[in-house]
Amino acid sequence: MLTRIDQYIAVHVLSAIAVVMLVIVGLMGLSLFLDELGEVNRFYTMNDAIRYVLLSLPSLAYQLLPLSALVGTLVGMGILASSSELTVMRASGLSMTRLIVAVSKPILGLALVALLVSQTGVPEAQQAARSAKAIAKTQSGQVQTSEGGWYKQGSEYILVSAISPKGEIFGITRYQFDDELRLVENTYAQKGQFIEGEKGWMLSKLSGIKQVDDEIKAVKLDSQFWDSDLTPDMLTVILIPPIDLPISDLRAYASYLSNQGVDAAPYQLSFWSKLLQPISIIALVMIGTAFVFGPLRGVTIGQRIVSGVVVGLVFKFSQDLLAPASQVLGFSPLLAAMTPILISFAIAIGLLARVR
Repeated sequence: MLTRIDQYIAVHVLSAIAVVMLVIVGLMGLSLFLDELGEVNRFYTMNDAIRYVLLSLPSLAYQLLPLSALVGTLVGMGILASSSELTVMRASGLSMTRLIVAVSKPILGLALVALLVSQTGVPEAQQAARSAKAIAKTQSGQVQTSEGGWYKQGSEYILVSAISPKGEIFGITRYQFDDELRLVENTYAQKGQFIEGEKGWMLSKLSGIKQVDDEIKAVKLDSQFWDSDLTPDMLTVILIPPIDLPISDLRAYASYLSNQGVDAAPYQLSFWSKLLQPISIIALVMIGTAFVFGPLRGVTIGQRIVSGVVVGLVFKFSQDLLAPASQVLGFSPLLAAMTPILISFAIAIGLLARVR
């Protein structure tokens, strides 16, 4: 049950986190919008760019939550420290452990809510953003090799640029090779509709080339059935980066890749990073609280914000560096996800041990 002190601290800390989140996400959203302006054309319009940025904001907010929690803790607790309210709380018998619990409880609740939302709303919004952008690009004839997904089926290599929330696929490029790995057919279809019960897709507006008896002939068809074991659910996982997938899909697809003998480390790492994010946020909050009572006790709010941003970025960069390191060096993705968290806890405990 929350006491009045718990509620008072929670209001200050959560309010600061909300302001920090608004500022950081706003700046990142503005930067993303400026990047998208360079890609605007008659197919990918200004409205498409704005829609892409707005749908990307939930994913940005979720990724920036640890940094926002750290900076918000520094600001909220710093305000209480500057007005001597924390000193009064400590003098009245409030222990450091009790204070950390009071700060951590509302933030842990926020982290768990964010984790739940990241499994339901964020993936759908990010899929809609990516698919709308890729669909607009395919209409202009641009093949999205950087944003699409590759799949191998027998001797055929397939690139799919986008999939809509309804399961339609766009920008399907297929490369067919013979037994000697020579290209014998290359076709591009603008759109594909999955046919339930027939194990395949009905492709429309096809064009390309095909080798027939040592001759290269042009291919141009209004529609063609494509026999494939790919399903909309599988393509959704392939086309969306691991960081934007829900935990359930990450675990299922990582198991599927492992069973196929394919490296599943990126999906395993994203799975553990998402699952452990509430714990990582608590570790950063403990560092922020220790800073308020220790190294940053007498500094200004601006200096606290800069310090929080630096610590948060170091934490984020360490996570990003350990991700490829786990693949190169071959250690567990769980260890890669846990290492920055354990280091953060060690730093926080070390700093708190010096607080009197």
